[in-house]
Amino acid sequence: MTLRHRSTVTVVFLLATAVSLTAQVLLDRIVARVEGDVILFSEVRTLSRYQDLVDGKKEPDSQILDRLVDQWIVRNEAETARFPHPTEVEVARGLERLLAAFDSLDEYQSRKKALGLSDTDVQKMITDQVYLSRYLDSRFRPAVQITPSQIEDFYQQGVVARAKARRQQPPTLEASREYIQEALIQRGINDQADRWLQESRARIHVEKFLDEGAK
Repeated sequence: MTLRHRSTVTVVFLLATAVSLTAQVLLDRIVARVEGDVILFSEVRTLSRYQDLVDGKKEPDSQILDRLVDQWIVRNEAETARFPHPTEVEVARGLERLLAAFDSLDEYQSRKKALGLSDTDVQKMITDQVYLSRYLDSRFRPAVQITPSQIEDFYQQGVVARAKARRQQPPTLEASREYIQEALIQRGINDQADRWLQESRARIHVEKFLDEGAK
């Protein structure tokens, strides 16, 4: 091959590489700015696919983006408070809970691959989920107060009603008390977290650039 031909091949290769890199850049883009940080479309896409893996369905990209903004709010406060990140054991338990929702490991792997998720993607999603939920729990649990009447109402309207609908004998109130109390506490944490997030959204500067038509 002559020097001229080698030069031509080199130029073509460099041009092809440049086009490839440009395509990769175009595949990702900024879809929101939150204060001084950015949220990328790849983050929306990954969370959407993970949601599909866990729930078998996914929300519109605009709602996924709202969730990512909320995650930014929680993470920003948690890191400011130097809240401890989850341990490997906690993340492993989260993965175990996820795997338990599938009939087999093969089914999980097949579903994960079909959605275009890597092991790293899943581990990051679980790590974020554990970190953020633990922070919200520590922040709001102490303020949640559960009354005996709330437990009784939940028992009658939830436990007993569900058992009757299935034509089963409901467990006693005492046998259900711990489960009911924790369920009510989690509801209280979620309610307080929702109010706090709504107030926090009004205090931060968010710009969104998401185009639902561009996939």
